[in-house]
Amino acid sequence: MGLKELVRLCKQQDRKAQEKLYRDYSQQLFVLCLKYSANYEQARDLLQDSFIKIFENIQQYREKGTFEGWMTRIVINTAIKKSKKNGIHLSITGDIFEEIDEELDDEILSLDFLIKIIQELPDAYRLVFNLYVMEEFSHKEIARMLGISEGTSKSNLARARIKLRESIKRHKMTNYLKSI
Repeated sequence: MGLKELVRLCKQQDRKAQEKLYRDYSQQLFVLCLKYSANYEQARDLLQDSFIKIFENIQQYREKGTFEGWMTRIVINTAIKKSKKNGIHLSITGDIFEEIDEELDDEILSLDFLIKIIQELPDAYRLVFNLYVMEEFSHKEIARMLGISEGTSKSNLARARIKLRESIKRHKMTNYLKSI
C-alpha cells in the first residue's frame, strides 16, 4: 500500500491504516522527539501526543509538501506547546551573546552521545537549539513561535552551544584520561 492510499484510509479513520502509519513512522518521529525531550520517557509521551494530533488533524493534510514534513511540523508544534504548558522559562536575563559560528573539530561523536548531551540542556536552550540548528528556523521565526525576542533566541542558542562544547570537552578529557 502506498503512502497516498495509507493517508486516504487514515482520513477515513481506518484503525489498521493508522496502526500501519504508526509502525512505519514512529521510529523516525521518535528520534525527533528525543531531540526535544529531556529524557526517554518525555520523548515517548511527546510521540504519543503527536500521533494523537496527527490522527485528529489528518483531514487537514492537503498534499502540499511531504507528508513526513507535515508530521514533523506537528511533532515540533506539540513539543513547543508542551514546553509552554510546563512553564518553561524562555526569557533570559543578563548579557545577550552574539551568535558564535565556531566549528568543533572533526572528531566523530556517537549519535547516542550527541542526543544525550542535547537532552541535558536546559529546556529553553534545547528548544531553541533544535529549532535553529536541527530544523533550520531563523531567529525571527523562533521568536514568533515561542513568543520571545530575537535576542533571547540568539542568546539561548549561544548558551546552548557553550554548554554543548563544555560537555564535549569533558567527554574528550574523560576518554583521554582513560587511554593513558
